[in-house]
Amino acid sequence: MPVARAFRWSILAASAALTLGGCMQTAGPVAMVQPRPDLDAMAYGQPYSAPQPVVVADGGGAIGALRNSFASAPAPMPVGYAAPMAGPVRYDASYHLDAGDKLRVVVYGQEGLTNSYAIDAGGSITMPLIGAVPARGRTTAGLAGEIGARLRNGYIREPSVAVEIDTYRPFFILGEVSAPGQYPYVPNMTVESAVAIAGGFSPRAKRDVVTVTHTEAGGAMRAVVPLGTPLAPGDTVFVGERWF
Repeated sequence: MPVARAFRWSILAASAALTLGGCMQTAGPVAMVQPRPDLDAMAYGQPYSAPQPVVVADGGGAIGALRNSFASAPAPMPVGYAAPMAGPVRYDASYHLDAGDKLRVVVYGQEGLTNSYAIDAGGSITMPLIGAVPARGRTTAGLAGEIGARLRNGYIREPSVAVEIDTYRPFFILGEVSAPGQYPYVPNMTVESAVAIAGGFSPRAKRDVVTVTHTEAGGAMRAVVPLGTPLAPGDTVFVGERWF
C-alpha cells in the first residue's frame, strides 16, 4: 500500500508540472489575413490580388493584430462612385435653322453679347454691335462662323463664338385630332407621337396614314406617310377623315 500511494503521488506531481509549464510558455505569433474584397471587386471592377498575411510580433496580442490589419488595408472607394459619363448627344450639326428656332449664342469673354436669341419671321437674329444676322437655312456652326466674322470686323480681335439650339420651332397638327394646334417640337418625334400630343384621334379620323407638309429653303414638300414617319421642326401634320 505505501508503495502504490507513493507511485500515485509521483504521477500527480508530474502532471501538475507539465500543466504549469504549458501555462508559463509565451504565446506564439498571431497572423491576421484580410478577407477577400468580393463586393468591391463586383461593384468597382477592381482586379483581385491575394492579400498578404499581417504578422504581429510576440506580445502584440489580438488587439495589436487588428490594428495592424486596418492600418494596412487600402482606403475604401466612396459609396455610389461611378466613372464620369459623357454629356448628352446632340443632333444639331446638320439641322437647318428657320424662323421660330430659339438659339443660345455664347461669345466667350463677352457677357453683353452672350444671350438667347429667337429667329424672327424674316429668318434673322438681332445682336448688339452687329445687328441682324441671317440665320435661315444655316447650321449652328455656319451661324457661329458668320457671327464671329462680323465681330472680327472692327469689334473684337479674335472672337470665340458657339451657337446651340435652345428650343426648336414648333410643329402644327390639324384635322381629326382632339386638340389641333401648334405644339413644341421634341427631338426624335414621329407622326404617332404628334397625334398623341394633340390628344389622340377623333372618332372620325383616318388612322392608318396622314399628310405631312415639310418646308425648307427650297420650298414645301407634301406626302402621305404612315404613323411611324419621323417629324422635323416646323412640319404640319394633317389627319384626314374616314368615309366609313
